[in-house]
Amino acid sequence: MSDPLPIVYVIDDDASVRDALRSLIRSVGLQVELFGSIREFLNKQRADVPSCLVLDIRLPGKSGLDFQRELADVSHLPIIFITGHGDIAMTVRAMKAGAVEFLTKPFRDQDLLDAIQLALDRDEKRRRQDAEVAELKRRWTSLTPREKEVLALVVSGRLNKQVAAEIGISEITAKVHRASVMRKMQAESLPDLVRMAASLGLPESK
Repeated sequence: MSDPLPIVYVIDDDASVRDALRSLIRSVGLQVELFGSIREFLNKQRADVPSCLVLDIRLPGKSGLDFQRELADVSHLPIIFITGHGDIAMTVRAMKAGAVEFLTKPFRDQDLLDAIQLALDRDEKRRRQDAEVAELKRRWTSLTPREKEVLALVVSGRLNKQVAAEIGISEITAKVHRASVMRKMQAESLPDLVRMAASLGLPESK
């Protein structure tokens, strides 16, 4: 089964611009959904696939920059701004807030397509990392409280005998817990386990 195609969302109140962008984006084999306003976009349920947003910075009512700030609180959707009236201050504000690109009309078709590909790649990477962390959290929750304690000590560099002394168990028992942690976390080595703990944001034992 092939992966679903990424989707490019476009918000622009100019119908002729929307039509031109639809033709351009479809020409490279991508799905595109068009919206004439932010409200239309928010009322649409988005598919769970890699995606990005091409956003006109000047829209009736709320500006694209204001919407970028609001969207950041609830979504990681990468944004590419397009505008016919850009200035340096707008560009700096948008880029500091995480925009992938800021293009002033008229722009080269290839510049927009390059920005879209960069945005989709960024979203794909973020989604992959989120899935990896979710899987690591699932493995971590399968550990017993004692195994979680042992994991924290092991990734901080404690030897089995040090783990045993610190939590008041035998060295043999410490080895058993350590082996169980490695198996449940599906870690192939100590460095692998350390990387997993870091990805989970687990604090190291002092």
